[in-house]
Amino acid sequence: MLRQLLDPRSSTWTYLLADDATRDAVLIDPVFEQYTRDAALVRELGLTLRYTLETHVHADHVTAAWLHHQQAGSQIVVSAAAGAEGADVLVRPGDVIRFGGRVLTVRATPGHTDGCVSYVSDDARMVFTGDALLVRAAGRTDFQHGDARRLYRSVHDQLFTLPDDYLVYPAHDYQGRTASSVGEEKQHNPRLGGARSVDDFVGYMDNLGLPHPKQIDVALPANLRCGRPERDDVVPPVSTWGPVVRSYAGEPQVGPAWLEEHLDEVLILDVREPAEFVGELGHLPGAMLVPLGQLRGRVAELPRDRPIVTVCRSGGRSAQAALILEAAGVTRVANLTGGMVLWHSLGLADAATAATAATAD
Repeated sequence: MLRQLLDPRSSTWTYLLADDATRDAVLIDPVFEQYTRDAALVRELGLTLRYTLETHVHADHVTAAWLHHQQAGSQIVVSAAAGAEGADVLVRPGDVIRFGGRVLTVRATPGHTDGCVSYVSDDARMVFTGDALLVRAAGRTDFQHGDARRLYRSVHDQLFTLPDDYLVYPAHDYQGRTASSVGEEKQHNPRLGGARSVDDFVGYMDNLGLPHPKQIDVALPANLRCGRPERDDVVPPVSTWGPVVRSYAGEPQVGPAWLEEHLDEVLILDVREPAEFVGELGHLPGAMLVPLGQLRGRVAELPRDRPIVTVCRSGGRSAQAALILEAAGVTRVANLTGGMVLWHSLGLADAATAATAATAD
């Protein structure tokens, strides 16, 4: 299993790989600001995150390795040559990372930085090249102890010696290009391909004239700590009113089992149409009805003294309602996962059932 995930701010790629049989997974180059998104994808796919792997100590973004380690117990993997503190596994050339029945082999590809490594998946015929080899480009060599001659040798000795059909997955691409192949880059890479000599490459790299990386002064020190923040206030906030999780689609959600036990502590906002509210599926005890089409114009009517849980038939419209409320400044809000359909399938009581039980008592 392979998922390619973009951080638009830095134009960097994160890769989620998993073994289909065991559901063990790794994340390559996770981004701090995308922690919630990536953790949600791991959870929704039913995976167990075993490792986070860094291809190098990025200047492009701050790693989320520490966050995943704290929340999922995954081990942090960094090159021994990177000089980072707080890693669980320091890898050297030839080392392997195993997750389930899958294996990634470490190849040292310095030149962009001293600690650059690439990860090769022989069984899937893929290589994750970090910033050493990019699609029709190569990582800059004018800072962080960069060395153009060393990078040329790294690419030619460690990457261009792989079979031509191996897919190349880079750490970033400013043009949105997702992948290439070893054969393509050997032939068409304008910096390293074709008959380019090491002197050709050095001359090319010495005259790029690139600006100073925008985030390096923040990202480099943070990545040398494996992404551990210096202040607690930069860590993604955790809901204190309930076990709210954010889905891969970006929606805050809470489960029916928790809600059943805390109905009196929240405002239930049902966003279906009036006929559905009193229809076959009924509604939850104490629910307030505001159809989704009216919600934007009626946000001011909603009390803010309690968290709000949005509800609909199956959780679709109410997920949109939760996002609408967040955009309007409501901070304590979540969507009921699965809506009334899941609620009934679990045998939980709606308003009518609860009223009948109270009368019987």
